[in-house]
Amino acid sequence: MDFNFNPEDEAFRTEFREWLKANKQFAPHMGETTIGMAEGRGEFDQQKKWAKKMAEGRWLAPSWPEKYGGRGAGILQNIVYGEELARAGVAAPMIGMGISLFGPTLLHWGTEEQKQRFIPPIMKAEEIWCQGYSEPGSGSDLASLQTRAVEDGDYFVVNGQKVWTSIAQHADWIFLLVRTDPDAPKHKGISYLMVDMHSLGVTVRPLVQITGNKGFNEVFFEDVRVPKKNLVGEKNQGWQVAITTLMFERSGGGGDRGGMSQVRELVNLAKSLPRNGATAWDDGSVRQKIAEFACEATALRYTGYRQLTRRLKGMPPGPEGSMMKLCGTELNMRIQLFAMELLGPYSQIEYKAPFAVDKGKWSFRMLAARGGTIAAGSNQIQHNIIGERVLGLPKG
Repeated sequence: MDFNFNPEDEAFRTEFREWLKANKQFAPHMGETTIGMAEGRGEFDQQKKWAKKMAEGRWLAPSWPEKYGGRGAGILQNIVYGEELARAGVAAPMIGMGISLFGPTLLHWGTEEQKQRFIPPIMKAEEIWCQGYSEPGSGSDLASLQTRAVEDGDYFVVNGQKVWTSIAQHADWIFLLVRTDPDAPKHKGISYLMVDMHSLGVTVRPLVQITGNKGFNEVFFEDVRVPKKNLVGEKNQGWQVAITTLMFERSGGGGDRGGMSQVRELVNLAKSLPRNGATAWDDGSVRQKIAEFACEATALRYTGYRQLTRRLKGMPPGPEGSMMKLCGTELNMRIQLFAMELLGPYSQIEYKAPFAVDKGKWSFRMLAARGGTIAAGSNQIQHNIIGERVLGLPKG
């Protein structure tokens, strides 16, 4: 496999690197605002300002078509984009799911009228989107969802509840899965709606996590009227649209595939911690463990490149996305637990508390790590996908 980028991709890299050099001061500091979802209004406003700055340079969603404010960047340039963000030590703005999930889905399934209405405000960071998938009894088994939408003239009337809805407290819109035919098999009779979060009958309640964050929410819908023109794709065929969104969720093209940046942070942590008159890094067993993490992170990076090869050949993302998600989140958990071992008693000091090493970010990450094994399809589901689609095992 040729790991070199062509001259056009390298020119794209140079342009973005120079832009980041000139503008990275506008980005929220990595490890603080970006360590979790921006739950407070002040944190979120920082993220939104960064998004607007990137939008000015057409860097917010460079892979989107130029006619909608993107750059028409190809797959390899999208990889370059992620690599340069990681190199600069900044993150893409965390302002909901419009850029990462909904926008690409709408570009694929939406009507031209829908694209003209909704894509430009996303590209300008003017409208924030959240995702209405999971329900209290329908998480990993998403197709069992029970939120209902009943036709009433030119409207759907929606009743139900969604849960674990990221940044719903800041969102203007939600892309929502609803059941429009309760008598159809569970993968049928589902529709994909765009719903204004400011509509009468929408209620948002925060969910406090073990980290203390309140970025997740419950969202309740009580007789919410949604215009039929907000239907994406065909009525009762929303499962296909939903799967498109999930493919974008699991096959993102970030530059830090596998978490090598966290391995580098772990090296710096080990070098800063005193141990037996030296530092933890001087302990061979510590170096060996961190080297194991580095090897796994590198293997994950190249597994991601295998998926990239499929996309360059015009094929859809394959089971590598499930492999990346499964192995990446489990590696992340092991990294955080090892950081707790290195920190010893300091690991008990909470995030941003006085005397906390690295402002307590490792303790925060450790508490948050388990959630990664559940989000975007639990790791148990990923085991099933790999077993069935890679190993050819029968369904249980």
